[in-house]
Amino acid sequence: MELTKTQCGGKATFALSGRLDATAAPEFQAVLIPAFDEASLVELDLAALTYVSSAGLRVLLLGEKTAKSKGAAMPIRNVSQEIKEIFDMTGFSDILNIV
Repeated sequence: MELTKTQCGGKATFALSGRLDATAAPEFQAVLIPAFDEASLVELDLAALTYVSSAGLRVLLLGEKTAKSKGAAMPIRNVSQEIKEIFDMTGFSDILNIV
């Protein structure tokens, strides 16, 4: 997985590409969760994400819970059809803020 972060004031954007799997999930979690200490809006751009495993889903769920606990938002943008199907099958479409 490749991860690009941009920050402007109270907004942070993470662009993910490749695979969010058991290998990449800890790295992503290590940068995602602390982002809520500095930003009230943390956007995820998944346009180039090709796969998400259960470990990746766990990090997304943790991010959503962290956002809610801090009064922040974590919209997820540019979800491909393949990733959307994973979210739908696992019920994450109802949990995550997919726009």
